[in-house]
Amino acid sequence: MMLSQVEAMRDQLRPSERKLADYVLESPREVLDLSMTEVADRAGVSQPTIARFCRALGFSGFREFKIRLAQGVAAGVPAVYRDVRPDEPVPGVAAKVLDRTIGALIQVRNTLSSDAVAAAIALLAAARRIEFYGAGGSGIAAQDMQHKFFRLGMPSVAYSDPHTFLMSAALLSDGDVVVAISNTGRTRDIVDAAKAALAGGAKVIAITHGNSPLARIATVGLHANVDEDTDIFSPMTSRTSHLAIGDILAVGVALQRGPALAEKLRKAKDLIVGRRIDPLEP
Repeated sequence: MMLSQVEAMRDQLRPSERKLADYVLESPREVLDLSMTEVADRAGVSQPTIARFCRALGFSGFREFKIRLAQGVAAGVPAVYRDVRPDEPVPGVAAKVLDRTIGALIQVRNTLSSDAVAAAIALLAAARRIEFYGAGGSGIAAQDMQHKFFRLGMPSVAYSDPHTFLMSAALLSDGDVVVAISNTGRTRDIVDAAKAALAGGAKVIAITHGNSPLARIATVGLHANVDEDTDIFSPMTSRTSHLAIGDILAVGVALQRGPALAEKLRKAKDLIVGRRIDPLEP
């Protein structure tokens, strides 16, 4: 939910932006009915502060911020995630892990910029070569995304070893696209690889937190501003959010490539189905 995102980022903001964040948290419905000038007056901040605040949250401006805020307020989804206890019974484990994951996906749905998604799809659809980079857990997401684009018949590769993707990034040029995945956007190897790709003329799509070094240098930022999981027993929900964004990109590119691709996908699926055991076999 938008309000949980604002609360999570509050301590990273400038003093004037924190003042605005407090106003938004206290009176979200009131903000929806006000112009930027009116919000500035009531919060006691300047209009440039509001613009910086919106960009820090990953939005293009105040209008997009209000749209996402309205969606979050209307959804009314609780943003309270209960941690798994050491003595948690199995039903509790299932409910809490699923609640955390569902909440993260709703948060991304309500905050992901449709303009940024459209720009990313356009870059990928026209790419000569696509490389997916991710370190650690993000490396798994990178491999999953590459598998989806491999099925679309697009030249692509996924690297999770920092030395490998740093070297590969330095060899890229105009027409190539990097999809850099990092929950925090502060992993030095990923940021350095993105800089190397950009220096060679490639474009970089960052799936990351909107207020991060990686987001600031990317050609296009797809901001999954998922709160850091403090529960040591639960998996990182950012991974699920990143996988969902990968699905969005793959479907978008498939639609852009038209009927010819659909026919190829149908033939590939028929071959896979032919490898399955017939349900009537003993």
